[in-house]
Amino acid sequence: MNGVLTIDSAIVSAIVAHARRDHPDEACGVVAGPAGSDLPTRHIAMDNAARSMTFYEFDSMEQLRVWREMDDNDEEPVVIYHSHTATEAYPSRTDVKFAGEPGAHYVLVSTREPDAEEIRSFRIVDGVVTEEEVNIVDATVDA
Repeated sequence: MNGVLTIDSAIVSAIVAHARRDHPDEACGVVAGPAGSDLPTRHIAMDNAARSMTFYEFDSMEQLRVWREMDDNDEEPVVIYHSHTATEAYPSRTDVKFAGEPGAHYVLVSTREPDAEEIRSFRIVDGVVTEEEVNIVDATVDA
């Protein structure tokens, strides 16, 4: 792992918009990408089944459907994201405990400031949190 998440600005905008839309509850979702690649290409906003300001939980039926869909498309969850509505964009103890995709980038967006976003990415493997650089690119220009 190179410690960098490269992600399209349009996907980042969609994640931030989802986080703002669900505020004050935490928003959550996935960005799928081709299996074996580290490139997130398809944003999938999901419901926070917990409907909580301090916790997120994928709906189990929705998660099953989305993971099957990724499997059918030969994709994998490259990014798993959620928002923190009142705290910094850093994984909580609960986030670390429930991080079940060791290959994924865990992206957190803080919506505590109404006119600024804090976006950070982490790897969470065996309870160890490692922050990584976020490289936001414009796919329409770089393609």
